[in-house]
Amino acid sequence: MATSIQLPSDAVPFNIFALTSMPPNDKYRGAVVEDLQLPPAFCLPSTESVSRAMELAYDRDFSHIPVLNRDRRPLGYVDVAALKEKWESGTASPSDSISKYMTKFNRSASQHYTLITPLTPLAELAEFLRDNIFALVTDQGKNFVLAVATSHDLENFVTRRGR
Repeated sequence: MATSIQLPSDAVPFNIFALTSMPPNDKYRGAVVEDLQLPPAFCLPSTESVSRAMELAYDRDFSHIPVLNRDRRPLGYVDVAALKEKWESGTASPSDSISKYMTKFNRSASQHYTLITPLTPLAELAEFLRDNIFALVTDQGKNFVLAVATSHDLENFVTRRGR
């Protein structure tokens, strides 16, 4: 049996799209990064050796690994394929520190920093990933790397959820 609710005569019609930035045809349906259910980030300290970094990268099948300073703040990342090439050609010694081979993040005042948190809408993440290989998902204070998100993660989400 259906129940009807009597609204007051001065009630204003409610439009969910007026309260959110989500367009009605958003393929992510208002989902946020948290909805991707990403595994916890795997990061390496800048002092880690090349040999250990290679071993860990292949154990986990990662192509890029964030590199952190001693305070666990992101410094850059290691491109595993590029590091492997250097290793195989003999230009990277197994005992070298990965900081020698990492790509550093640009932290100048002129470079805009895009904050990606668990509550960032997936549409914003998709926009960021148009120009970037991956995104570091951090807490609001940028103190901890929580996860790494890629375009592949977005594609999997859309496939799982359906269009």
